[in-house]
Amino acid sequence: MTRLSRRGFLGAAAASCFGAGSAPPNLLVLFCDDLGYGDLGCFGSPAIRTPHLDRLAEEGVRFTSCYASAPVCSPSRGGLLTGRTPYRLGITDWIPAGSPLHLSRREITVAALLRQAGYATALVGKWHLNGLFNSPEQPQPGDHGFDHWFATQNNAAPSHRHPDNFVRNGKPAGKLEGFSCDLIVDEAIRWLDGPAAGRPFFLHVCFHEPHEPIDAPAALVEQYPGARRRGEALHHANVTNIDQAAGRLLAALDRRNLTANTLVFFTSDNGPETLNRYPGAWRSHGSPGPLRGMKLHLYEGGIRVPGILRWPGRATPGQICDEAVCNTDLLPSFCAAAGVSPPRGRAIDGVSLLPLLSGQPLRRERPIYWEYDRALGAPKAAIRDGDWKLLAHGDGQTFELYHLRADLTERHNLAEREPARARKMAATLRELRREVRADAG
Repeated sequence: MTRLSRRGFLGAAAASCFGAGSAPPNLLVLFCDDLGYGDLGCFGSPAIRTPHLDRLAEEGVRFTSCYASAPVCSPSRGGLLTGRTPYRLGITDWIPAGSPLHLSRREITVAALLRQAGYATALVGKWHLNGLFNSPEQPQPGDHGFDHWFATQNNAAPSHRHPDNFVRNGKPAGKLEGFSCDLIVDEAIRWLDGPAAGRPFFLHVCFHEPHEPIDAPAALVEQYPGARRRGEALHHANVTNIDQAAGRLLAALDRRNLTANTLVFFTSDNGPETLNRYPGAWRSHGSPGPLRGMKLHLYEGGIRVPGILRWPGRATPGQICDEAVCNTDLLPSFCAAAGVSPPRGRAIDGVSLLPLLSGQPLRRERPIYWEYDRALGAPKAAIRDGDWKLLAHGDGQTFELYHLRADLTERHNLAEREPARARKMAATLRELRREVRADAG
C-alpha cells in the first residue's frame, strides 16, 4: 500500500504525464555525496540550516524511505544512471584513479536515452564512473549521453575550496576560484542559457559535498558558534553551502520561467561518513538520524538517504510518502515523464515513481536489492520487500530480519520468530544474487 500524508497526491496518471501539445518536462537531479538521512532540516536535523531544500520539500514530496542503490559512491552513481542494481554493471566498489574499472559502453544511461529523444543533457560535478578519467581508453561522460560535462573523476581537489582538477568537455579547466558547489551551479546556469536554451533538458548536478576533504566559507562556519567538536562547524557549514547553491539554481529556474515544467529530484549517493574512520575524516559529522549504521553499512544508515521530488502540477506540495523508492527508479521515472521507452533486452531494476503521483502503489517485479562484499558489519547483501528487510551475512547462512515500519532502528531481529518469512526472503535473495552476478558476467 502507498502510504501518504492525509491530503494525498494530485497528479496525472503515469500513462499520461503531459497532454497533447504540451512540452516534455525538464529533468533535474540534485545529487549529494555522503549526505546523511539526518542532515537536512526537513529530515529532522536539529542543527544544520537548509532553508532552500526545506522549501523544496514543502513544494513537493518528501520520501522518507528513499534509498541509494549502494552504500558507497561509484556503484550508487551507476545505479542511478542505468536503473540497474550496481552489481549488474560490474561496479562493486568505489573506483580509484587509474583503475581499469569503469561504466561499460554496453550500459545504457538515462542521459543517452533522453539525448536520443532530443533533450539537451549535461553533467556538472562528480563523475566517479571510471578510473582513467578524461582518457580515450575508457568512456567518459560524453560517451554516456552527456552533451556537456564539467566534472572531476572523484573528489574536488585539493578540497572544495579553489579546486584544480575539473575537466570541461575533455579540456582541463585549471585552478578555479570558489567552492565546488558554487562552481558547478555557475556552470549549470551558463549551460541553461546556452546549449539548453529553448530545449527540454536533463541536468545532472553532482555535488562533491559533504564528502571529505570538507571546506566551507568562513561566513557560513560562523553561523555555527555552538559547535563543540573539531570540524563540526565546517561540516554543517558545508551542508549549508550546498543548500545555498541549490537555492541559486532553483532561483535561476524561476527567473527563466522553467520551474513549472521541471521535475526536480534531490537525493544522496549513500549515508554519511563515519567520524575519524580515516585520518582525513575529522570533519565528518554527518548524521544518519535515527537509523542504524552509516556509509559502507547495509543497515539503513548506509543506504537510506533524503529524497525530495518537486514537479509543479503533478505532485501536491507538502506531501510525505513512505513507500520504499530507490535511485534506480529515476531512469524509468524520467523515461515515463518524457515519453521515452526504457531500454529493452536487459534487466531494469527500478520502476517508475509516477504512479505515486496519482495515488497508486508501486508494483515491483523484484524487491530492492543491495550487495556489497566490503560492507562494514556482518551483512553483505540485503533485500527490502514491502515493510520487511532481510540482511544476509557473508557466510551465506546467517540472516537478520526486520519489520522496518515497526523497527526503524533495526534493533529487533525477527529471523527466529518469523522463520517461514525469513526462509522465503532468503531464497529470493539467493536467486537475485545468482541472477545479478550472472548478468555481470
